[in-house]
Amino acid sequence: MKRTLSIVIVIAMIVSALALVSCGSEENTERRTLKVAMECAYAPYNWTQPDDSNGAVPISGTSNYANGYDVMMAKKICEANGWDLEILALDWDSLVPAVQTGQVDCVIAGQSMTEERMEQVDFAGPYLYATIVCLTKADSEYANATGIDDLAGGTCTSQLGTIWYDTCLPQIENANIIPAKETAPTMLMALESGEVDFVCTDMPTAQAAVIAYPDMQILDFAGSDADFAVDEGDVNIGISVQKGNTELLDAINAVVQKMSADDFNALMEEAIKVQPVSAE
Repeated sequence: MKRTLSIVIVIAMIVSALALVSCGSEENTERRTLKVAMECAYAPYNWTQPDDSNGAVPISGTSNYANGYDVMMAKKICEANGWDLEILALDWDSLVPAVQTGQVDCVIAGQSMTEERMEQVDFAGPYLYATIVCLTKADSEYANATGIDDLAGGTCTSQLGTIWYDTCLPQIENANIIPAKETAPTMLMALESGEVDFVCTDMPTAQAAVIAYPDMQILDFAGSDADFAVDEGDVNIGISVQKGNTELLDAINAVVQKMSADDFNALMEEAIKVQPVSAE
């Protein structure tokens, strides 16, 4: 009788242990949620819209949705790794601090991989190569410019905290550089309203702008001797993660490094195609 009782107790202990192991396995296989920050106001990289059309994703804590190239790329990364995606809308100047403090896992927001930023965060990518251009009005005296020398003396601006404003505009002789604008939409409005003669930005932003503002014209000096002088990191667009987070860095790189420049450009063309004319 005692032997039988002992066997029953042992069996009960084994069943309990297996149950605990099973519970632990369920917890370990719980899907990860990747928290991604972006402005949601930087078309065609990212923008805000009122519904989930064209694959838009909810913006955390709001009733709005985010879409654009960065959202499309974030979805690819999450799908490849079996993760859920959460989008957070933050001001441009808040993006790097959000990664540094762990508020978000990464930033996918059209950030150039500059040396200054690489001292603060680690970068996966590039996930896009963006040519630097200028935008002016089609009827502007600068519309026929073939190099930055032809922009001398013009009134101009760009977005705050970008290499366009900090590095490129100062290369224009006698440029009247007015204070930088907080966002890409306000930068474009400065041009549209006549506050400035031209703005400096990257090709994807310019391509989206001429759809929203048909009276604007792109000035592309790439390949000429009269182009802006920039480092490779200024045109390489990357995904920032917290310093030392090699696990996440490797997981993101495993996805984007399988894509070619043609793949990036095709995805950007798709984003520009579905961008609302009034995207913010």
